[in-house]
Amino acid sequence: MFKNMKDLVEQARERGLSLGDVMIAQEIEEHGQDPDAITARMAVQYQVMKQSARRGLEGVTSHSGMTGGDARLLDAYIQAGPALGDSLSLRAAHYAVSVNEVNAAMGVVCASPTAGSCGVLPGVLLAAQEQLGKTDDEMTHALFAAGAVGYVIANNAFVSGAQGGCQAEIGSAAAMAAAALTELAGGTPEQAAQAAAIALKNLLGLVCDPLAGLVEVPCIKRNAGGAAIAVTAAHMALAGIQSLVPPDEVIEAMYQIGLSLSPALRETAQGGLAATPTGREWKRLLWTPVPGQEE
Repeated sequence: MFKNMKDLVEQARERGLSLGDVMIAQEIEEHGQDPDAITARMAVQYQVMKQSARRGLEGVTSHSGMTGGDARLLDAYIQAGPALGDSLSLRAAHYAVSVNEVNAAMGVVCASPTAGSCGVLPGVLLAAQEQLGKTDDEMTHALFAAGAVGYVIANNAFVSGAQGGCQAEIGSAAAMAAAALTELAGGTPEQAAQAAAIALKNLLGLVCDPLAGLVEVPCIKRNAGGAAIAVTAAHMALAGIQSLVPPDEVIEAMYQIGLSLSPALRETAQGGLAATPTGREWKRLLWTPVPGQEE
């Protein structure tokens, strides 16, 4: 069993396995299930990701009215031939927005690792599948690499905004996506771990400050940003760039930063963007009781 990124990479190297293979082996050891059953269950999760991305591109609007339709705008922008070029990062961002808009509209998503950050991992993987021509089976295996990184973070820090700010949600999701993408592109376990560290480093300190307390603004656009950062981190790791601070120390730093964040910046909607005039106005509009309907 592995408990941290160092253990994970060492086990992969010693056994000649990928991070995804090590995660599958750990699942077998912990739960005693058949590997085919474990893989089949993960395959279902990937299909949920694909379905939510498609649903978002059809156009959805949240019940609050704050968000919806941005995924369709990005899709139209891509189809028209964007002025700045059609990159993997752009496609990852547009799928990330699509999935997270579905979450805001109370649709079905796969929390990866949370609902608030559910767009990052599928955004990156769906774009990568198109770019690299991978099969659904290969993409399912990549999810296990992401799961291995998420497992380490969840057991050594936190993945919820209420505990550690948005760095814990978008940061963890970006780290997971960066590792999975690196493995998909043929990177080594060490490179995948470095990609995770680089992605998480770029999101340290990110606060959780949702307007009106709803997982919509700025959450959806942060999913797009997290996806783009994950792609960049994978590129850097594949180029041979390493994080000077080891992956496990980056995770510990995220944990300590989260502990030091003011409660106003941990999903309470009391600080940050939620405390701006616009944020306060949306709270008033959405939470002020209608006369005659007070309890």
